[in-house]
Amino acid sequence: MSEIPQPSSGVFDGREHQLPVRIYYEDTDFTGIVYHANYLRYFERGRSDFFRMVGISHTELAAVDTAFALTRMEIDFKRAARVDDALVVHTTYDRVKGARLHVSQRITRGDELIAVAGVEAVCITLDGRPRKPTAEMVARLAPWFES
Repeated sequence: MSEIPQPSSGVFDGREHQLPVRIYYEDTDFTGIVYHANYLRYFERGRSDFFRMVGISHTELAAVDTAFALTRMEIDFKRAARVDDALVVHTTYDRVKGARLHVSQRITRGDELIAVAGVEAVCITLDGRPRKPTAEMVARLAPWFES
């Protein structure tokens, strides 16, 4: 029996992580256009797979009393995505300041810009108190921050 391949976690192009996403019927409303809240899911997948690719595991973070909460997300919707579209979620972690991580994201279909997001996430303890990211997390993210 052949081995089943693992799902793609995307690739890096410079400091930008790129995650391919396919649009399925379940992602759309009755018109075949992606329901607006689903863009939040695609952006989350991009941030999570970025972490996965640089060796940061949410499970390991939880073991050291660390998690994340979004404190701000600003989204500009530029074009509609539709069923069967092949999109790419582009993610860059720009900087860390105290407990806050600043992230830039966009979704494209080929050369077309679909949506853009500015995200602020705060590092927290599992009981919800802000905390600075662990030294190991900062070390793994540092090569990807803006110069």
